[in-house]
Amino acid sequence: MIKRRNTKQIQIGNVKIGGDAPISVQSMCNTDTCDIEATLRQLNEFADRGCEIARLAVLNEDAACAIKNIVKKSPLPLVADIHFDYRLAIECLNNGIHALRLNPGNIGKRENVEKVVKLAKINQTPIRIGVNGGSLEKNLIDAEMPLSEKMVQSALGHIKILENLDFDLIKVSLKSSDVMTTIEAYRSIAEKIPYPLHLGVTEAGTMRQGLIKSSIGLGTLLAEGIGDTIRVSLTENPVEEVTAGFDILKALGLRKRGVNFVSCPTCGRTRIDLISLAKKVEERFKDIEAPITIATMGCAVNGPGEARHADFGIAGGVGEGLIFQKGEIIAKVPESELLDKLEEIIRKSYK
Repeated sequence: MIKRRNTKQIQIGNVKIGGDAPISVQSMCNTDTCDIEATLRQLNEFADRGCEIARLAVLNEDAACAIKNIVKKSPLPLVADIHFDYRLAIECLNNGIHALRLNPGNIGKRENVEKVVKLAKINQTPIRIGVNGGSLEKNLIDAEMPLSEKMVQSALGHIKILENLDFDLIKVSLKSSDVMTTIEAYRSIAEKIPYPLHLGVTEAGTMRQGLIKSSIGLGTLLAEGIGDTIRVSLTENPVEEVTAGFDILKALGLRKRGVNFVSCPTCGRTRIDLISLAKKVEERFKDIEAPITIATMGCAVNGPGEARHADFGIAGGVGEGLIFQKGEIIAKVPESELLDKLEEIIRKSYK
């Protein structure tokens, strides 16, 4: 069992982060925040996939004003992404935002930082310090040290500003597009601060590359007990980030929400269109929230035995297939009826 790093616990809306709270899954809307209807549609899509926190870009005053109406109808706690303009942070706080993503060292004079922090403290609104490897302060860019340590030093500087203002509702992220730099940065800061960490590999790429990089980066850290909330950044419909996040957590045994799909690789024994069938199984049962395992196996020789740990499964044959439960064969049906029969059996137990 993975022993997680002990951290201070904060809360964003109704979602607890850090301490003994489950590792939460986040995404970020790619809509124009000023378009309230489009943003709410996407937030509802996120919620349907199980997303637990969503971030919104706040680029201008119109977006900050829109936050008020979005917060009222959002199914999820919301984080406002603020850069440079402290007035946008103030507006979002007044409009009920659940958290800010903001680097206090980047919003100008100390008096402006104090205004934001004072209101965040009154509202009990957490602030995520988000450091990216590609946008560090000039003095750190020129420093003679590894990029990962530059990121850590940047984060520590921002944290100190908040701590000096007696504010500790802090969450921290240190993201790089380079996987090893990301891992090294999080490992380093995990030893230095008590605050929860938001994990992510930034600019990870399209679906295939992004999943590989995120699985290695996030998976390595999570397996070491580092990380309290995650976002899988993909150049893709952001709804897919949610599914990917839960899949990474399920693979490590850190969350048990939804179906764990198991399928074997194709081989010379396979006499069924296994690739197509496995995809159809995933699509057919993606709505089930119960933590069950469904297996799609290529042959009847090894299928039920190799996947005996699965709650339910199918194994292909020649023109027909077997349906099994916990390794026991419970039905033999024609190939054309295999998926429908499996669904009939599973739906009796799980919705």
